[in-house]
Amino acid sequence: SVQDPAPTQLVVYDLLGREVARLVDQTLTPGTYEVAFDRSALASGVYVYRLVSGATSAHRTMTLVD
Repeated sequence: SVQDPAPTQLVVYDLLGREVARLVDQTLTPGTYEVAFDRSALASGVYVYRLVSGATSAHRTMTLVD
């Protein structure tokens, strides 16, 4: 969910900090969004995703299982 118009990035990293997917990299208007994530090129494991929109940022972990 984006509150104000702002440059927005949603990026997935492996546990070594390498970027493995850039899902969003554009200015978004306020609203709620869904993003398709094709993880077929990624191995099972733990990844970190980071959402940055303007001055707001959040990061979470996710576990991918085959």
